[in-house]
Amino acid sequence: MKNKLLKIHPGDNVLVALTNLSKGEVVNYNGEEFILQNDIPAKHKFVTADLKTGDIVYMYGVMVGKAQADIPKAGIISTANLKHAAEPFFYRKVDYKWHVPDVSKFKDRTFNGYHRSNGEVGTANYWLFIPTVFCENRNMDVIREALHNELGYAVTGKYKQYAHQLVQAIKNGDDITSVDLSANNNNTAQRVFENVDGIKFLNHQGGCGGIRQDAAILGKLLAAYANHPNVAGVTVLSLGCQHLQVQDFTNYLQQLNPNFDKPLYIFEQQQSQSEEQLIAEAIKKTFSGLIEINKLQRKPAPLSKLCIGVKCGGSDGFSGISANPAVGYCSDLVVALGGKILLAEFPELCGVEQNLIDRTIDEAAAKKFISLMTNYNDSAMSVGSGFHMNPSPGNIRDGLITDAIKSAGAAKKGGTSPVVDVLDYTEPATKPGLSLVCTPGNDVEATTGKAASGATLILFTTGLGTPTGNPVCPTIKVSTNSKLTKKMSDIIDIDCGPIIEGDKTIEQVGEDILEYCIKAASGEVIPKAVSLNQDDFIPWKRGVSL
Repeated sequence: MKNKLLKIHPGDNVLVALTNLSKGEVVNYNGEEFILQNDIPAKHKFVTADLKTGDIVYMYGVMVGKAQADIPKAGIISTANLKHAAEPFFYRKVDYKWHVPDVSKFKDRTFNGYHRSNGEVGTANYWLFIPTVFCENRNMDVIREALHNELGYAVTGKYKQYAHQLVQAIKNGDDITSVDLSANNNNTAQRVFENVDGIKFLNHQGGCGGIRQDAAILGKLLAAYANHPNVAGVTVLSLGCQHLQVQDFTNYLQQLNPNFDKPLYIFEQQQSQSEEQLIAEAIKKTFSGLIEINKLQRKPAPLSKLCIGVKCGGSDGFSGISANPAVGYCSDLVVALGGKILLAEFPELCGVEQNLIDRTIDEAAAKKFISLMTNYNDSAMSVGSGFHMNPSPGNIRDGLITDAIKSAGAAKKGGTSPVVDVLDYTEPATKPGLSLVCTPGNDVEATTGKAASGATLILFTTGLGTPTGNPVCPTIKVSTNSKLTKKMSDIIDIDCGPIIEGDKTIEQVGEDILEYCIKAASGEVIPKAVSLNQDDFIPWKRGVSL
């Protein structure tokens, strides 16, 4: 560890501990000595001057809270003495100047992707199963088990072996503690369709019940997934009597892409002779589609065809210092190369609204962002919550004391480029550059929304470890610290710990992240979430979800 302390912005009145510090310890930052008034765990912060009740705390150069009690110089900030506060925001015309990064080393680079007829390029080639209603989930599960096991997409082989050995031990009267999981191999069957990266299933709890608006939002979401660049073909299972009718789904799909030409097979159970016939026909027809999409080959595409969603989950006090800024630099590189970046999680943009508004090119888009943010927070407030209640217990334990602290660090994932568009939930990203996408902060709801807007890769930063992914969008896990990378190496793809240690710069790691994205987009490396079939999918009903 080359440094013990960090001041993120010259205007901040807090310092971040990069390692555990003890009460009474004398620490020095830029020639000024501080006698610590408390134990300061790594990732937590202490104030640089005496604060009175009501004084403002600044971090990342913005207001992140107000003191609820007097805090002595070198005293720790905590939920006991600091409460969330953020500056008001409004539209003001600003001539924003972006310092474009040097992309000369990436200018002529390509990735090998799947070219679709509408000009988009996928980073994977999936077959997708969609239920229009939760009543079809069980049929989905039956088909998934049959196809995953037989076609080589299952990842549960070693666990089945493990369970079988435990059963045998019990039958033989042996001690089950002697049965070791590590002795089992996965034994996944070889894939039958070499150019089909997976068969994915969008099980959900919607389509009927609730309100009709819920069914409409779900229909648009499912249509967006069917039209996704990483999807090559679709099988739809419908019951028949649900709110989300097949005709509604196909209408949404037609609105989204009038020239949709992927294989699309639709089965309605109430029109079938039996459940057995439904499942058998769906499997057989899907096989014919798999034969066709297996003929597709990866071909070179410019990096301008990348569309990357940026997400953080299980965040810690290092998220806004290492992984998020590094991903942000990668975002700037992608934008400079003509690609798309999607920054979502509106509850985690609380406190940095003004910066994002000032960076928004179009006045109408800026006002749309203001409206979405205000209405979203008002909805939360109406049920006794609000954006200020976004940080989780894990966030708080690891130094993210207020939502504004968390948000100021979370927004770093989007880099510094101008905002070219603001998208409501399920709206597609059509403009090169940085777009803001309205989703909850919830990990799975947010990744579900990013994929719906067209993300073909997701960079997911985490400081605590989050085992989640997306069915159609390869999700790359980026760790904020090396300790987590070692502890949860089975889910982490990229380590940003060297930034904290002082061994690498944010820019160097940002370039490393882009290199990994190019390989992942080309199928040369498989992100851990993909290998583990972490196919999480939760539609947002537009209710209060932080």
